[in-house]
Amino acid sequence: MSDRIADTPLMTTAELAELLNISTKALGLMRHRGKAPRGFRRGRNVLYRTAEVERWLAAQEAGDRLAQRAAA
Repeated sequence: MSDRIADTPLMTTAELAELLNISTKALGLMRHRGKAPRGFRRGRNVLYRTAEVERWLAAQEAGDRLAQRAAA
């Protein structure tokens, strides 16, 4: 089995919001503020590359000092 989040290379806003356990509106606000993974528009939809989401999640985890202290 693959270590990737999904077998498809792209995720929709709804799929990413579900993965992050937040609403699509919250994800839209994060994107507006520049706090979400980099995505791109295709028509009316915003799509996210799973590789970019994985990279963003790893950076979020690495930047969480409190979690790093708890793990030590």
